[in-house]
Amino acid sequence: MLIDSSEQFAAIDSIVAPKETPDDHNLDNTLRPQNFTEYIGQSKVKKNLHFLIQAAKERKEPIEHILLYGPAGLGKTTLANIIAKEMGVNIKTTSGPAIERVGDFGSILTNLQDGDILFIDEIHRLNKSIEEILYPAMEDFKLDIIIGKGPSARTIQLDLPRFTLIGATTKLGSLTNPLRNRFGATYRLEFYEKEDIQKIISRSSKILGVDIHSTGLEKIASCARQTPRIANRLLKRVRDFSQIKNHKMVDGVVAQEALEMIDIDPIGLEPSDRHILRTIIEKFNGGPVGLGTIAAATSEEIKTIEDVYEPYLLQIGFMTRTPRGRMITEHAYKHLGIPYSHKTPDALL
Repeated sequence: MLIDSSEQFAAIDSIVAPKETPDDHNLDNTLRPQNFTEYIGQSKVKKNLHFLIQAAKERKEPIEHILLYGPAGLGKTTLANIIAKEMGVNIKTTSGPAIERVGDFGSILTNLQDGDILFIDEIHRLNKSIEEILYPAMEDFKLDIIIGKGPSARTIQLDLPRFTLIGATTKLGSLTNPLRNRFGATYRLEFYEKEDIQKIISRSSKILGVDIHSTGLEKIASCARQTPRIANRLLKRVRDFSQIKNHKMVDGVVAQEALEMIDIDPIGLEPSDRHILRTIIEKFNGGPVGLGTIAAATSEEIKTIEDVYEPYLLQIGFMTRTPRGRMITEHAYKHLGIPYSHKTPDALL
């Protein structure tokens, strides 16, 4: 049964959320760069990692433990896989919430080979008991296992292969100091420049077989929230739209029509972004207002606002954080077409 194309495309839910979805997994595997040459952007991080890898290879040692942090969707998982390829070793991937029991984690560690890389995404969400056995594993490559309970309990220490741990987190401050200090190198991934996002979309379009004009590249890049994952997701939606509408090439007009269909505005804001901004402006006079109050007024979860919407609104200068709460800036008023009422200095304290 045929459905109206507007209904099909309007059904997309939070397409600009940077968190990986099941649909993104296969797409990311297809479009994921395989080496540093293909990996666009993050030039300082790439340069430092290149020296780190070359030095480790010359010494014929595993690369030291690495911590990657920054907003979701910027390429932390991709970098971990590239590091493994450059080192010529295997990589085992897991995440903090997935490791629930000490025994499960012990099994992961003992099954590694010398030089292998263990990649833990969302490492800030590791269970405290898991974190405790990770300390000696990282420092001395030892695994302490407690057998028995009570007075008869004893500890057995197992030797582990010399592995490398690569941790990824969106919340560096949520890591405990003992864990954070055990990483030999820590790198922050920054939001991407528009030119780099255009290069990423151009590369992805060739892989996906999309004929795209420079105006189409520019239009999609301007809505990608400076995030490669969102850029690729938008490209996929624009590709679907152009296919259904029988457009042979994606130019600026086609891209604009597709983005309007899924309700993404020219700078990448979706309805929820605009709803949050309007709620703070109309109900709380632009702030300051607490995050919990914003969540209650918009019917959004605090975590969703904090992790999905707020980072980009802060990045583009539409929202600021103050000791008294969040405030909306003049730039947001102008973008929404709302007259700006000047705040008194006291409101900014």
